[in-house]
Amino acid sequence: MPEISAEKITYVIAKARELASGADGSKRASVGVVSMTGQDGCAAARAELAKFIEAMDEDEQSELIALCWIGRGKFTLEEWDSALVEAHHHLTQPTADYLLRDGRLAPHLESGLAEFAETGDGFGRAQR
Repeated sequence: MPEISAEKITYVIAKARELASGADGSKRASVGVVSMTGQDGCAAARAELAKFIEAMDEDEQSELIALCWIGRGKFTLEEWDSALVEAHHHLTQPTADYLLRDGRLAPHLESGLAEFAETGDGFGRAQR
C-alpha cells in the first residue's frame, strides 16, 4: 500500500493537467503524447512540478512512478511490491524528467489511485 500522501499526488495531478492543457487551457493534443516542453507559457509550471517531484524522498518518488505504472496497466495492483522495486531502479535518472515525458501522467496517476480506492486501501502517511 502506498505511503505517499494523497495531497502530494493530487498536487502532481493538478500540475500535470495544467501542463497538458497549455497556457490558454485548451488541449495541446487530442491523441498520443502531449509535449510538456514548457511551450505556450508552461515553463514555470513544468519547473515548479519538477522541483516538487525532485524534493520528494526516494520512497515517495518510487511510489509515484509505481502508481503511474499501475494506472497505465504496466503492473496490476497485486504487483505493487514488484512495481516499487522496478521503480526504485528508475531513480538513477531524474524522476521528474522521467515522469514529465508521460503526456498522460495525470490520467495514469488518477487510474492508479482509482485502483487503490476500489480495494479500500488508501494513502495513510502524513504529508512530509
